[in-house]
Amino acid sequence: MTYSTRLYAIAGALLLSAPFQSSSAWADTNPLNNTTYHAVEIDDVSIFYREAGPKDAPTLLLLHGFPSSSHMFRDLIPALAQSYHVIAPDYPGFGQSSAPDAADYNYDFTTLAQTMDAFTQNIGLTNYTLYMQDFGGPVGLRLAVEHPERVEGMIFQNATIHAEGWNPDIVGQFAPFWAERSAETEQPLRGFFKAETTQWQYVEGSSRRERLSPDAWIHDQAGLDRPGNAEVQLEYLWNYQDNVARYPAWQEYLEQAQPDTLVVWGENDPFFTLAGVSALQAVLPDADVNLFDAGHFALETHAAEIGDEILKFMAR
Repeated sequence: MTYSTRLYAIAGALLLSAPFQSSSAWADTNPLNNTTYHAVEIDDVSIFYREAGPKDAPTLLLLHGFPSSSHMFRDLIPALAQSYHVIAPDYPGFGQSSAPDAADYNYDFTTLAQTMDAFTQNIGLTNYTLYMQDFGGPVGLRLAVEHPERVEGMIFQNATIHAEGWNPDIVGQFAPFWAERSAETEQPLRGFFKAETTQWQYVEGSSRRERLSPDAWIHDQAGLDRPGNAEVQLEYLWNYQDNVARYPAWQEYLEQAQPDTLVVWGENDPFFTLAGVSALQAVLPDADVNLFDAGHFALETHAAEIGDEILKFMAR
């Protein structure tokens, strides 16, 4: 018997003598393998969502930004799911959720929040901590104002609810569009749907560039490139002015409610500046604020650190 043959024989004997562990048993002990994927119908719209963690634990509802989806939480979910129930949906027109024609679904934030509200009720969520990034801010604040009794805490990650939190250069692209919608004023906004812009949103302001996975912007761009999706996103961006109009009401809500709040913020965000963090602190003086040397999508480079802060916040 050759040396290599003896090695194979020994390895085979060890496998045969070891107690068999099924793949499902292995998955139960491996937190990286416990995310499950689902879809539910909400008013004829299919809402895709990721779920992980024990269902009897406190729930974290993760609300994504533009132009991403629940995919942006892929690294965060396993860390949180060791102790908490985690739900991360895709909005209509994003990710794996359906994207009905703009004539068949109102792509405004009021309707979006109503869809997310119906979604949470459909899957039986009665209480949750909101994690809000970018678009997640106006969606989450609408949920909180409508159902304050359900909100156990708030986590802001690069989601402003103050006008001063916007980069003036970005506002300058939106202002003509909001003032008078036309093919001409739409054109700068259509630039947000280009592949190079999608990549820029991830790269700009990011440290640890070696941790930036191209999967993130390639995944997002695949959604943006779907036929008809540009019109869907233009409807959302047109309606974003309604969010700005509601900022004072949301600030008043926060000032009165004083929810337990964690801020985890990429301090080099090209869209939402640190002035937005200072404004949040003014209305939520007890908020736990943590800044990271990261960009708009801070989870791409700092998921471990942000996850640690969330676990500490939730345990508190």
